[in-house]
Amino acid sequence: MFTEFLRRLYLTIVMDLQRGAVIFVGDGKGGDALIPFWKRLKRSGAQTEAVATDMGPAYISAVHANLPEATLVFDHFHIIRLFNEKLTKLRRDLQQEAENGLGKPVLKGIRWLLLKNPDNLDDARDERQRLDEALKLNEPLATAYYMKEELRNIWHQPDKASAQNALDERVKKAATSSVNMLKQFSKTLAAHRSGILAYFDFDGLSTGPLEGTNNKIKMLHKMAYGFRDIEFFKLKIMALHETKYVLVG
Repeated sequence: MFTEFLRRLYLTIVMDLQRGAVIFVGDGKGGDALIPFWKRLKRSGAQTEAVATDMGPAYISAVHANLPEATLVFDHFHIIRLFNEKLTKLRRDLQQEAENGLGKPVLKGIRWLLLKNPDNLDDARDERQRLDEALKLNEPLATAYYMKEELRNIWHQPDKASAQNALDERVKKAATSSVNMLKQFSKTLAAHRSGILAYFDFDGLSTGPLEGTNNKIKMLHKMAYGFRDIEFFKLKIMALHETKYVLVG
């Protein structure tokens, strides 16, 4: 059985990624929300081989404590998302420095361009040109941006050995960079190395299926204008995998 944890709407969702079914909905977020689930799992005698999750310390600790034999797989979408958050902060800090120095505000309005997949940049709107201009005028931002694309390439490697080499190269490159944000992120990557590479041990296991379910949960909540009966809302979430469309009733 594969499970994945994600925090949304102040609920903690556990999904069986093989069946695509939500098997637990906990109140709140963090490790405490999972206490009833661990009790239920222990009673059932189910065997859990791997857990896909983000790098949240609370979830990591909870898995280690309750499923010591399971392999942690750190979701690659969350890793890229975390890097994007760091990249956005770096851009903001650099923009502030430029404004304080009365420099040209070329970094304004490029936040979403930095986060976009390069293949999706719209040339008709001069998005690629605007991004290139900003990167040419700011070396730290350019270094971090291109590192993001190199990082994404790790999960496109043909096998675990190749991915390991690619990851180690990125960690070394980031650690020796002059950009503090990259130095710090290299430590994060190194500390979670085994869980990142475990992706290749479980046929590309990720939290992708839960992302789709999470969107359905948000739509369900919006259509109902907020459920007053939280237990009824939980039942609706548990039944989502059996319905083609999100209906409230």
